[in-house]
Amino acid sequence: MGSFLCDVLSIEHEVAIYDTNIERLRFTFNALRFTTMDEIREFAPEVLINAVTVKYTISAFESVLPYLPEKCLLSDIASVKTGLPEFYKECGHPFVSSHPMFGPTFASLSNLSSENAIIISEGDYMGRVFFRDLYNKLHLNIREYTFAEHDETIAYSLSIPFASTLVFAGVMKHQDAPGTTYKRHMAIAQGLMSEDDYLLQEILFNPHTNKQLDLIKEKLTHLQEIIDAKDSEAMKAFLEEVRNNLK
Repeated sequence: MGSFLCDVLSIEHEVAIYDTNIERLRFTFNALRFTTMDEIREFAPEVLINAVTVKYTISAFESVLPYLPEKCLLSDIASVKTGLPEFYKECGHPFVSSHPMFGPTFASLSNLSSENAIIISEGDYMGRVFFRDLYNKLHLNIREYTFAEHDETIAYSLSIPFASTLVFAGVMKHQDAPGTTYKRHMAIAQGLMSEDDYLLQEILFNPHTNKQLDLIKEKLTHLQEIIDAKDSEAMKAFLEEVRNNLK
């Protein structure tokens, strides 16, 4: 996502990209490439977008803070916001937090009109305007949530499908003649497992995930009871409930 945003922003803005791993900077387009914090100080950015792995978001901010101008706007695109409200409250910089809810694994980066982005409503007003303008240009569907609402939403929209896919992949066996549904589930599982392990971990370690997992277990237990009893009426009601949820 960092490389993607770098490419998008470099069309209209002067952009520099910093990475502790020099190898990741080799194919950066139309941007300055920094390998030291002193270069960041000299560049004096107006906005700093932190696009590191979720596990290191706060520590990356802390390492670069001494090299930033006092009024530099801090921004994260983290998929889980745990700890960030507290950090922003103490950091002494204006901030804006958002979450582009797509990635190179599943999304077509050339056509994002069916994808979504969340902007946290508690951030700097002009920062929110900046990201709303950026996401509008990418034709994303935009929603505003508080930090708490964001993490609750992510627990529902990501933790449930992530956990369900992991369970499917955890019990699956190789099929010589897989059906269409199986192949579709397999493609989703393979895509998910190509994601960064820390991203998967942080999504699932969201404090709100357990509540969603309890709902999965509850529904699975109910479905198993219906199957054990071969209760046609109960199965019909269950399927009808599922269809209504999908409307």
